[in-house]
Amino acid sequence: MALELKLGDVVRMKKAHPCGNTLWQVTRLGADIGLTCQRCQRHVMLPRVYLERRVREVIPGEQPA
Repeated sequence: MALELKLGDVVRMKKAHPCGNTLWQVTRLGADIGLTCQRCQRHVMLPRVYLERRVREVIPGEQPA
């Protein structure tokens, strides 16, 4: 099953970032997914296949009114 992501969604990863945080905000979509750490603001690009295996939970972002 494909992972349904939208810009602004927050994903909880199975393993923590070295800063200790597990929450990342989706900033780019495509074959590679851009993520920004919610604690230290580090930006990383991960292949979609790699990300799908490591996501524990998707927390929907705010929807525009």
